[in-house]
Amino acid sequence: MTRAERAAYVDRRLAELYPATPIPLDHRDPYTLLVAVVLSAQCTDKRVNEVTPHLWALADHPAAMAKVPVPEIQAVIRPCGLSPQKARAVHGLSRLLVERHGGAVPRTFAELEALPGVGHKTASVVMSQVWGVPAFPVDTHIHRLAQRWKLSSGRSVEQTERDLKKCFPEAHWNALHLRIIFYGREHCTARGCDGTVCGICTTLFPRRRAVKVVKP
Repeated sequence: MTRAERAAYVDRRLAELYPATPIPLDHRDPYTLLVAVVLSAQCTDKRVNEVTPHLWALADHPAAMAKVPVPEIQAVIRPCGLSPQKARAVHGLSRLLVERHGGAVPRTFAELEALPGVGHKTASVVMSQVWGVPAFPVDTHIHRLAQRWKLSSGRSVEQTERDLKKCFPEAHWNALHLRIIFYGREHCTARGCDGTVCGICTTLFPRRRAVKVVKP
Protein backbone atom coordinates (compact mmCIF):
# COMPACT_ATOMS: atom_id res chain seq x y z
CA MET A 1 0.00 0.00 0.00
CA THR A 2 1.05 3.59 -0.56
CA ARG A 3 1.07 6.01 2.37
CA ALA A 4 -2.20 7.51 1.15
CA GLU A 5 -3.80 4.06 0.97
CA ARG A 6 -2.56 3.17 4.45
CA ALA A 7 -3.90 6.44 5.84
CA ALA A 8 -7.28 5.93 4.20
CA TYR A 9 -7.54 2.42 5.64
CA VAL A 10 -6.53 3.58 9.14
CA ASP A 11 -9.06 6.42 8.98
CA ARG A 12 -11.88 4.13 7.86
CA ARG A 13 -11.09 1.26 10.25
CA LEU A 14 -10.73 3.45 13.32
CA ALA A 15 -14.03 5.20 12.55
CA GLU A 16 -15.65 1.75 12.50
CA LEU A 17 -14.05 0.72 15.78
CA TYR A 18 -14.63 4.02 17.58
CA PRO A 19 -17.67 5.84 16.17
CA ALA A 20 -17.82 7.91 19.36
CA THR A 21 -14.74 9.72 20.65
CA PRO A 22 -15.26 10.74 24.29
CA ILE A 23 -12.49 12.76 25.91
CA PRO A 24 -10.61 10.37 28.28
CA LEU A 25 -9.99 13.08 30.88
CA ASP A 26 -12.93 13.82 33.18
CA HIS A 27 -13.81 17.51 33.20
CA ARG A 28 -16.69 19.92 33.73
CA ASP A 29 -15.81 22.85 31.50
CA PRO A 30 -12.94 24.33 29.47
CA TYR A 31 -10.98 25.30 32.57
CA THR A 32 -11.11 21.89 34.22
CA LEU A 33 -10.13 20.22 30.93
CA LEU A 34 -7.18 22.59 30.56
CA VAL A 35 -5.94 21.78 34.05
CA ALA A 36 -6.50 18.04 33.55
CA VAL A 37 -4.43 18.08 30.37
CA VAL A 38 -1.62 19.91 32.16
CA LEU A 39 -1.69 17.25 34.87
CA SER A 40 -1.63 14.44 32.29
CA ALA A 41 1.95 15.13 31.20
CA GLN A 42 3.93 11.92 31.86
CA CYS A 43 0.93 10.57 33.76
CA THR A 44 -1.94 8.26 32.84
CA ASP A 45 -5.43 9.61 32.25
CA LYS A 46 -6.69 7.12 34.85
CA ARG A 47 -4.47 8.61 37.53
CA VAL A 48 -5.44 12.16 36.57
CA ASN A 49 -9.12 11.23 36.81
CA GLU A 50 -8.50 9.86 40.29
CA VAL A 51 -6.79 13.06 41.42
CA THR A 52 -8.88 15.82 39.85
CA PRO A 53 -12.02 15.36 42.01
CA HIS A 54 -9.86 16.19 45.04
CA LEU A 55 -8.41 19.19 43.23
CA TRP A 56 -11.87 20.48 42.23
CA ALA A 57 -12.95 20.15 45.86
CA LEU A 58 -10.13 22.56 46.64
CA ALA A 59 -11.00 24.97 43.78
CA ASP A 60 -12.70 24.45 40.44
CA HIS A 61 -12.43 27.82 38.72
CA PRO A 62 -9.50 30.18 38.03
CA ALA A 63 -10.28 32.86 40.59
CA ALA A 64 -10.52 30.33 43.40
CA MET A 65 -7.47 28.31 42.29
CA ALA A 66 -5.34 31.46 42.06
CA LYS A 67 -5.92 32.00 45.79
CA VAL A 68 -4.81 28.49 46.78
CA PRO A 69 -1.14 28.36 47.86
CA VAL A 70 1.07 26.33 45.56
CA PRO A 71 2.05 23.84 48.33
CA GLU A 72 -1.63 22.98 48.86
CA ILE A 73 -2.13 22.33 45.16
CA GLN A 74 1.03 20.25 45.09
CA ALA A 75 -0.10 18.11 48.00
CA VAL A 76 -3.28 17.17 46.14
CA ILE A 77 -1.73 16.49 42.74
CA ARG A 78 1.38 14.68 44.01
CA PRO A 79 0.21 11.27 42.65
CA CYS A 80 0.36 12.69 39.11
CA GLY A 81 4.12 13.12 39.26
CA LEU A 82 6.15 16.26 38.54
CA SER A 83 3.98 17.87 41.20
CA PRO A 84 6.19 20.91 41.95
CA GLN A 85 6.17 22.06 38.32
CA LYS A 86 2.54 21.18 37.75
CA ALA A 87 1.39 22.92 40.93
CA ARG A 88 3.16 26.11 39.91
CA ALA A 89 1.66 25.80 36.42
CA VAL A 90 -1.90 25.30 37.69
CA HIS A 91 -1.58 28.24 40.07
CA GLY A 92 0.11 30.46 37.50
CA LEU A 93 -2.24 29.75 34.60
CA SER A 94 -5.23 30.28 36.89
CA ARG A 95 -3.89 33.67 37.93
CA LEU A 96 -3.22 34.72 34.34
CA LEU A 97 -6.66 33.57 33.21
CA VAL A 98 -8.13 35.97 35.74
CA GLU A 99 -5.74 38.82 35.00
CA ARG A 100 -5.65 38.59 31.21
CA HIS A 101 -8.81 36.79 30.13
CA GLY A 102 -11.50 37.60 32.68
CA GLY A 103 -11.33 34.07 34.08
CA ALA A 104 -12.14 32.44 30.71
CA VAL A 105 -10.03 29.96 28.76
CA PRO A 106 -8.76 31.72 25.62
CA ARG A 107 -9.65 30.59 22.11
CA THR A 108 -6.31 30.98 20.33
CA PHE A 109 -3.14 28.89 20.25
CA ALA A 110 -0.96 31.90 21.00
CA GLU A 111 -2.90 32.90 24.10
CA LEU A 112 -3.06 29.34 25.41
CA GLU A 113 0.62 28.67 24.83
CA ALA A 114 1.47 31.86 26.73
CA LEU A 115 0.06 30.28 29.91
CA PRO A 116 2.40 28.49 32.35
CA GLY A 117 2.67 24.75 31.70
CA VAL A 118 0.73 24.93 28.44
CA GLY A 119 2.71 23.70 25.46
CA HIS A 120 1.58 23.09 21.91
CA LYS A 121 0.12 19.65 22.62
CA THR A 122 -1.97 20.90 25.56
CA ALA A 123 -3.15 23.89 23.56
CA SER A 124 -4.05 21.58 20.67
CA VAL A 125 -6.20 19.41 22.91
CA VAL A 126 -8.10 22.42 24.23
CA MET A 127 -8.49 24.04 20.81
CA SER A 128 -9.77 20.82 19.25
CA GLN A 129 -11.91 19.38 22.01
CA VAL A 130 -13.28 22.60 23.54
CA TRP A 131 -13.45 25.04 20.65
CA GLY A 132 -13.70 22.61 17.74
CA VAL A 133 -10.68 24.04 15.93
CA PRO A 134 -8.99 21.37 13.75
CA ALA A 135 -5.82 20.21 15.49
CA PHE A 136 -3.81 17.00 15.80
CA PRO A 137 -2.31 16.68 19.30
CA VAL A 138 0.41 14.03 19.22
CA ASP A 139 0.99 11.93 22.32
CA THR A 140 3.26 8.91 22.78
CA HIS A 141 0.68 6.49 21.33
CA ILE A 142 0.16 8.56 18.20
CA HIS A 143 3.88 9.16 17.75
CA ARG A 144 4.56 5.42 18.06
CA LEU A 145 1.77 4.25 15.74
CA ALA A 146 2.51 6.86 13.10
CA GLN A 147 5.97 5.32 12.82
CA ARG A 148 4.73 1.74 13.00
CA TRP A 149 2.18 2.38 10.24
CA LYS A 150 4.76 4.31 8.19
CA LEU A 151 2.67 7.47 8.13
CA SER A 152 5.56 9.54 9.46
CA SER A 153 9.31 9.34 9.80
CA GLY A 154 8.78 9.92 13.52
CA ARG A 155 11.96 11.95 13.91
CA SER A 156 10.15 14.34 16.26
CA VAL A 157 6.67 14.93 17.62
CA GLU A 158 6.48 18.10 15.56
CA GLN A 159 7.32 16.19 12.37
CA THR A 160 4.76 13.51 13.21
CA GLU A 161 2.08 16.17 13.62
CA ARG A 162 2.93 17.76 10.28
CA ASP A 163 2.96 14.39 8.51
CA LEU A 164 -0.35 13.24 9.96
CA LYS A 165 -2.04 16.50 9.03
CA LYS A 166 -1.00 15.81 5.44
CA CYS A 167 -2.26 12.21 5.59
CA PHE A 168 -5.80 12.83 6.80
CA PRO A 169 -8.65 15.23 5.94
CA GLU A 170 -8.71 18.24 8.24
CA ALA A 171 -12.33 17.55 9.18
CA HIS A 172 -11.23 14.19 10.68
CA TRP A 173 -8.32 15.41 12.82
CA ASN A 174 -10.17 16.09 16.07
CA ALA A 175 -11.81 12.67 16.25
CA LEU A 176 -8.96 10.76 14.66
CA HIS A 177 -6.29 11.73 17.17
CA LEU A 178 -8.48 10.28 19.94
CA ARG A 179 -9.22 7.16 17.89
CA ILE A 180 -5.52 6.49 17.41
CA ILE A 181 -4.96 6.89 21.16
CA PHE A 182 -7.79 4.46 21.94
CA TYR A 183 -6.42 1.91 19.46
CA GLY A 184 -2.88 2.29 20.75
CA ARG A 185 -4.05 1.58 24.28
CA GLU A 186 -6.35 -1.32 23.47
CA HIS A 187 -4.90 -3.14 20.45
CA CYS A 188 -1.53 -1.88 19.23
CA THR A 189 0.27 -1.47 22.53
CA ALA A 190 4.00 -0.97 22.88
CA ARG A 191 4.45 -4.47 24.30
CA GLY A 192 1.43 -6.29 22.89
CA CYS A 193 2.08 -5.60 19.22
CA ASP A 194 5.41 -5.32 17.43
CA GLY A 195 3.85 -4.41 14.10
CA THR A 196 2.88 -8.00 13.30
CA VAL A 197 0.01 -8.74 15.68
CA CYS A 198 -2.94 -6.32 15.71
CA GLY A 199 -5.57 -6.10 12.98
CA ILE A 200 -4.43 -2.84 11.45
CA CYS A 201 -0.75 -3.81 11.39
CA THR A 202 -1.42 -7.18 9.76
CA THR A 203 -3.68 -5.57 7.16
CA LEU A 204 -1.28 -2.78 6.30
CA PHE A 205 1.80 -5.01 6.25
CA PRO A 206 0.68 -8.62 5.67
CA ARG A 207 4.21 -9.80 4.86
CA ARG A 208 5.81 -8.17 7.88
CA ARG A 209 7.15 -10.68 10.35
CA ALA A 210 8.75 -10.32 13.74
CA VAL A 211 12.47 -10.70 13.56
CA LYS A 212 13.64 -13.51 15.79
CA VAL A 213 17.11 -13.30 17.24
CA VAL A 214 18.87 -16.66 17.07
CA LYS A 215 21.51 -17.07 19.71
CA PRO A 216 24.72 -18.73 18.54
